[in-house]
Amino acid sequence: MPRHNDEISDDNLPQSERLQALSPEEYELLWGHPVFSDSDRALFFQLNAREQKYFDQLRTPKTRANFLLQLGYFRARQRFFVLTSALVADDLAYLGEKYLDGNPVPNLKMSKVVRQRQLAWILDHFGFESMSPQHRDTLERRALDTVRISGRPLYVMRDLIDYLRRERIVLPGYTTLQDIVRSALSDERNRLADALDGVISVEEEASLTELFANDAGLHAVTQLKHNPKDFSHKQLLIELSRGKRLRPLFSLAQRVIRATKLTPESVRFYASLVDYYTVYKLKRMAESSSRLYVLCFIHDRYRRLNDHLLNAHCALIRRYSEEVKEATREAILEQRQQVSGDMDRGIEILQMFLDSDIDDAVTFGNIRRMAFKKLPKARLERLCDYLAEDGAIDDRVLEWQAVDRIMPKVKRNLRPLLRFLDLSGTRSQATLVSAINRMADSFRDGGHMPDNMPLSIIPERYRRHLIESDGTLNRNRYEYFVYRLFRDRLEAGDIFCAESTRYRSLEDDLVDREVLENKEALLPNLGLVEASSPVRDQLDNLKEELAARYEAVNERIKGGANPYVHLRNGRLVWSRSLEADEPAEHEPLFDVAERIDIDQLLLHIDRRTHFLSSFVHVMGRYQLGRGNKPLLIAGLMAFATNMGLGRMSEISNFTRDQLSTATANFIRLETLREANDRLADATAKLPIFRYFDIGDTVHSSSDGQKFETEVPTVNSRHSAKYFGLKKGVVAYTLLASHVPLSARIIGANEHESHYVFDVLFNNTSDVQPSTHSTDTHGSNQVNFALLHFFGYRFAPRYRDFRHKIETGLYGFENPRTATGPLKPIRKIKEDLIIAEWPNIEQILLSLALKSTSQSVIVSKLSTYRRSNRTKQGY
Repeated sequence: MPRHNDEISDDNLPQSERLQALSPEEYELLWGHPVFSDSDRALFFQLNAREQKYFDQLRTPKTRANFLLQLGYFRARQRFFVLTSALVADDLAYLGEKYLDGNPVPNLKMSKVVRQRQLAWILDHFGFESMSPQHRDTLERRALDTVRISGRPLYVMRDLIDYLRRERIVLPGYTTLQDIVRSALSDERNRLADALDGVISVEEEASLTELFANDAGLHAVTQLKHNPKDFSHKQLLIELSRGKRLRPLFSLAQRVIRATKLTPESVRFYASLVDYYTVYKLKRMAESSSRLYVLCFIHDRYRRLNDHLLNAHCALIRRYSEEVKEATREAILEQRQQVSGDMDRGIEILQMFLDSDIDDAVTFGNIRRMAFKKLPKARLERLCDYLAEDGAIDDRVLEWQAVDRIMPKVKRNLRPLLRFLDLSGTRSQATLVSAINRMADSFRDGGHMPDNMPLSIIPERYRRHLIESDGTLNRNRYEYFVYRLFRDRLEAGDIFCAESTRYRSLEDDLVDREVLENKEALLPNLGLVEASSPVRDQLDNLKEELAARYEAVNERIKGGANPYVHLRNGRLVWSRSLEADEPAEHEPLFDVAERIDIDQLLLHIDRRTHFLSSFVHVMGRYQLGRGNKPLLIAGLMAFATNMGLGRMSEISNFTRDQLSTATANFIRLETLREANDRLADATAKLPIFRYFDIGDTVHSSSDGQKFETEVPTVNSRHSAKYFGLKKGVVAYTLLASHVPLSARIIGANEHESHYVFDVLFNNTSDVQPSTHSTDTHGSNQVNFALLHFFGYRFAPRYRDFRHKIETGLYGFENPRTATGPLKPIRKIKEDLIIAEWPNIEQILLSLALKSTSQSVIVSKLSTYRRSNRTKQGY
């Protein structure tokens, strides 16, 4: 007889000496005793025929009550619970009236043998297994593998829970999973400490120690945490100085990461601990741990630093290009105005040849001098050129003249970046990369533009502007041209920086072939069940599903069931509803609701959700006291309203120092996410939440909202459409039933579609949508496939749906032989998908294993020309 003691929930939420992986709300949802409403009881205590038959075999009210309670609770939570009459009084009263003929059940104690027999029947009935020693061994091995992916306890805990659910194994007691996770984390720390032993030399240890030295009142590692505020010359020089300090340590960090075999996600996690912890706490940690955290931080920071420099290059070139365009437009306008004004003088000069008062004996030199008095030589030449070109102005000439004028500041800002960056490229860009590297080498030595630069990179249309009439190279213009070409090739993915995150080669972002060899085991374990089946089988299933969908839609159109798409003379006619929506009835709720201050509202919500307890002190030891909650709310409101701590201190009872200390200690990205998850999870438990479902599923959406930035940040960008002459950022937010689940701050110049998968995959709340929508800006052909493989249904809303149907509708059937009013315009390339399937599998594994930020992979896959075949496969 299998034992089920471990599945029976009798453990309270563990105390502080145990690993705190889940929030109290998450613990309550998984291990807490269910509390049913009347409708819940009617649903979970309803018996089917097989259950009724087993129930009828039981003889006593006590055994029947135990069976009904455990069956209903298992149906709701997939767990067994210790039953006491007081705990289940309401449920027991309901069951007594419905199933026990009103017979009282004074207590629920029954023999162990009978209880085990009932639990075994329930397990078999639902197709579950009890936790066995073999299962625990499997969990321990999985935890060791998972902690290699991410050292976050919550990540490991949730992975184990997801695994148990997929395998239909009853969750053990929370303390059991805590011990497994704690043991895995401890083993990982020991493994890392052993791997570090002997890798770092004495000199390198001294360099790491210097990072904790108090330099001019600020520790060096604290200075390195700062990001540039903008791309001004001063900020870039400060960032370059940080880079010079980090570069030798980056090589050490790479060597240590290879030795410890850390995954990119673990590197990012350990790096984030340096941001969260104070220098004081880092110093007090075990030496092996603090060194590892700092080296991961150095690795992450150095890559972000290169990202900043490359972003700066692209942003500055974009700015200079706009300046050149504007200057060219102004020069064209000015030249046309001058030519228009000089036209009358030109006519006077021509009339001199017809003037009979001018004697034929007058020399031509005298006539020329008379003409130049009317119109200076330069302006006369420009007028002649204008007339010779039939009124056209060579804007290219004016454009390069504008480039000549801005070259001093171009050199001042871009040359330092080029001196620092280490670049490489594809084989097709070898000449351009060689030119860039020659320029960088010359600038590092304090020299000027080197001689004999390659001219093959100059297109024919630019040669007359970059090469003088005597064949010599115009060095200033050539330098600007190389900078611009470098930007274009960098954004196209043909030039890359291996020491960057965003601008590395796509191949460097993907898992290696060694990982790919284990894809049969990894894909299903990572939840990619669909992708784990043979690609031919997947295509056959999709072919059958798509054919059925075409048939159903065409039948609706032919039957007139769709009022907006119908047939007229054999052709499709599209129309829109022009009827106005019925005016909504006035809802008096908000008219009668009492108005209260927002801080009182947040305190009331905290009493219901305890979301403020998510804001844990950065040193981990101190919890937020009750008296500090208004202080924390003031800090949150100062940031949320863009008011700032200074202004908040003026209108509140708190000083700026109090606000600054509280926000620095308690408000971090990690605690904000945890607080938001608690609010989202609490909202999802409200009965009204399910009324917003569409088709009995949670339907989410994501979109970007523009915010002007008062303080310069590295992400803020100019956008005349949204910010006028100022800068701003975009808050890209995932919403489900009006509840914000996760968000990313991105630049106004970044494409929203690159972050759709990112916000969905990294949603850590319990609200998991099944269908996701975006506007046109959030759609691309890559997102359809990615969301499909990861279990989401992508349903974007297109601005012009008819145009999308007429230009982008695909099918497995040849469009020429397809029948029906709605037909595909292109045939899906099955052979291409099969050929590219290994690359697609590699990308899916990289996304699931978090080898880099998901948005980085999606953006590269969407924009790089070199990935075009793989992109077409998607």
